[in-house]
Amino acid sequence: MKIEKIEFTCSSPSLKFCPKEDLPEFAFIGRSNVGKSSLINMLAAQKGLAKVSGTPGKTRLLNHFKVNSAIPVRAEAASQQTKPVSWFLVDLPGYGFAKLSKTEREKFEGLIRNYLENRENLALTFLLIDSRLEPQKIDLEFMNWLGDHEVGFIILFTKTDKLSKTQLAANIAAYREALASSWSELPLMIQTSSETKLGKEEVFGAIESTLHMISEE
Repeated sequence: MKIEKIEFTCSSPSLKFCPKEDLPEFAFIGRSNVGKSSLINMLAAQKGLAKVSGTPGKTRLLNHFKVNSAIPVRAEAASQQTKPVSWFLVDLPGYGFAKLSKTEREKFEGLIRNYLENRENLALTFLLIDSRLEPQKIDLEFMNWLGDHEVGFIILFTKTDKLSKTQLAANIAAYREALASSWSELPLMIQTSSETKLGKEEVFGAIESTLHMISEE
């Protein structure tokens, strides 16, 4: 996949204010301070596209970025011809706002769940998990919620450059073990780093494959 252009479209306080449902959407979500903005900027190759803040939980709206890209005409890697495809990258508010009041937390979590459950053109969700941490209850509960509501997602382990290969492997293995008790088939997992650009090709590959599947329906 080649990104031709990516630009901010709008920020929406609720589903009804989102852009018209005429393009596939790929949503990015994770717990506060997981490194979501940095990862989006890395994927877009634009430093200031998604605002990076030292204060967790600054994303409070549904942020749409329109992406114009070129993908192979056929799904086979050998294809040399490309075709233009547009889609939306959606930056969702984080979940688990520790410093918000219960009312505010419920408001934002309701916004997230309403989008994930009811946005008809949502094609795929990328769930960001901090690779430095052992399995967190809130992340496992959110994964199970996604599974229960049949929301297709891929796990992106972030900040993988911040720990050793041995520790990284152990932490990912711990997530696999935690999920294995309730999942017959584990979600796809991709290791990423906004610093080294690790995982960029895999993320775009997943988006490209999904776009091909949509075009074949």
